[in-house]
Amino acid sequence: MVRQPYPITAYGLCCGLGRTTAEVVGALHAGTRGLREVPFAVPFEAITGTVPGDVPPLPPHLARKESRTGRLALLGLQDVRDAVHAAKERWGTARVATVLGTSTGGIDRTETVHFDWFGRGAPTPPALPSDYVYLEQHPFHAFEDLVVADLGLEGPAFVVSTACSSSAKVFSSARRLLDLGLADAVLVGGVDGLCNTTVRGFHSLGVMASEPCRPFGVDRPGMNVGEAAAYLLLEREPRGNELPKAWLRGVGETSDAYHMSSPDPEGLGAKRAMEAALAQAGVGPEVVGYVNAHGTGTKYNDAAESKALHALFGAEVPVVSTKALTGHTLGACGAVEAIFSIVALEQGWIPAGVGSHPLDAEVEVHVPETVLERPLRFVLSNAFAFGGNNASVLLERGAR
Repeated sequence: MVRQPYPITAYGLCCGLGRTTAEVVGALHAGTRGLREVPFAVPFEAITGTVPGDVPPLPPHLARKESRTGRLALLGLQDVRDAVHAAKERWGTARVATVLGTSTGGIDRTETVHFDWFGRGAPTPPALPSDYVYLEQHPFHAFEDLVVADLGLEGPAFVVSTACSSSAKVFSSARRLLDLGLADAVLVGGVDGLCNTTVRGFHSLGVMASEPCRPFGVDRPGMNVGEAAAYLLLEREPRGNELPKAWLRGVGETSDAYHMSSPDPEGLGAKRAMEAALAQAGVGPEVVGYVNAHGTGTKYNDAAESKALHALFGAEVPVVSTKALTGHTLGACGAVEAIFSIVALEQGWIPAGVGSHPLDAEVEVHVPETVLERPLRFVLSNAFAFGGNNASVLLERGAR
């Protein structure tokens, strides 16, 4: 069934490519990698998509919510803050909802407390620091409570955590809130900060690379973990005569349940998710001018996604994984890459497939080696997660 489109009226982010949206977009166009050293000690070689520079501390009145994820959450808000306040004026504070995705929440803060305790010889009983407040720092909802408090929002608010599809699935949640009349604007996005749990965890799975990742490339070494905070504002209607940044046209969601951490090797669930996103817009695959692939740079993910993409789009549609530049930002990647897709629609260019060439012989899609300048009307952005939890987001250019 064709679903109602909703305008995306603002977006903003920070990630390994930069601390502001302008810095990020400039680096994306230049094909500059945002990969650098891990911001904490680990007993192996690794590089990560670390946000450059120091992440500013929380303001004093919100200091009880301290975590790296919380700090990133506020840093990423800077380019959407005015638009959110305008939406509050337009619709009313209680009519602006918040739906954010994450994979780690404030785990980094609890890790810090644990290492401090362990470094003191693990005394018994374990005395926690006076500034450690579990419910305001560790859980998934802690950083969202921080965002809601900072923006002064009073609408529905919840977190989606489905690993790496989290902040793609938030678009579906937002549309349900709008369809049901429970909100008139929804701030969606994703936030994940680097922490030992993810960096060491992916290393233990044998999929972490000590060099820059090369999605779809031959002999690719694996993935680089990253961090980011990315936000988009959906509203019931465009603002006056302003063209929206883009239109949300479809969100396809499937679940393979093929394996805990490996994708269906044929990419069947991924293909169904992309088909569902197209069906919600009432369009066919021929209208899509670019696919922002999930493309983690791991052997099995890239091969499976390539099969799904080739089966649906053939070998001509440009396909790029921007994780080669940002690293895999986990629960934030859906929102980060939705913004990259909107930039492609707005500015008429497709980023280069950095590091992807020479392509793996199993990869049957078109990965451009350089930036392609061309007008685009529809872009599809994929986010696939552990357990075969798949989401595809179809976006249309603001000027229809």
